[in-house]
Amino acid sequence: MPHTVESVIVAIDGPSGTGKSSTSKAVAAKLGLRYLDTGAQYRAITWWMITNGVDVEDAQAVAVAAAKPVIVSGTDPAAPSISVDGLDAAGPIRTQEVTSKVSAVSAVPEVRTLITDLQRSIAAQADGGIVVEGRDIGTTVLPDADLKVFLTASPEARAARRSGELKGADVHATKEALIKRDAADSSRKTSPLAKADDAVEVDTTELTLDQVIECVVTLVEEKRAAVK
Repeated sequence: MPHTVESVIVAIDGPSGTGKSSTSKAVAAKLGLRYLDTGAQYRAITWWMITNGVDVEDAQAVAVAAAKPVIVSGTDPAAPSISVDGLDAAGPIRTQEVTSKVSAVSAVPEVRTLITDLQRSIAAQADGGIVVEGRDIGTTVLPDADLKVFLTASPEARAARRSGELKGADVHATKEALIKRDAADSSRKTSPLAKADDAVEVDTTELTLDQVIECVVTLVEEKRAAVK
């Protein structure tokens, strides 16, 4: 049974492979909250750009096209969904091609402004509260979130997890790709990947997924108890 927790907004940030998605969905389910994968939204707009022949390396072209796709995110943690122009995009957005190009698209300021506005709107409408995961939630999207968590893990642990998700991908190549993605996300001028000053950092390297989930659930419950 879900815990009974008052309305709460939880921001969970961190680089790829730290367990953000699995942790966020499980925490939301345990606490009866909604769930939003913001990375899926950036993947969705990247997939749309690729499908519609937009050169993702041309920031101006991306900026001009950014407002065209209609992206809809379902926030049920048991069955999160995402569609683009009415088409189910959950599968297509997880291809290696999208993964390799999402940093370029997400670095375009016009894209970030549009997606950030969408994320804030979804969070504001989430009845009872929401867990929002991404890379700039606590710093930019929802700086007033009730709780901010920043997940980390060693590059080796992250690469092992991600290569497992990608079914047989080379661990070394995956590690190099993650390091490259980190550098791109951390160095972009608009909303770089960064830990908020008031975020709680959780290193997941040596923790099981269940341990990470319980850690975050405890943090949420402590936060709610503190403000009652």
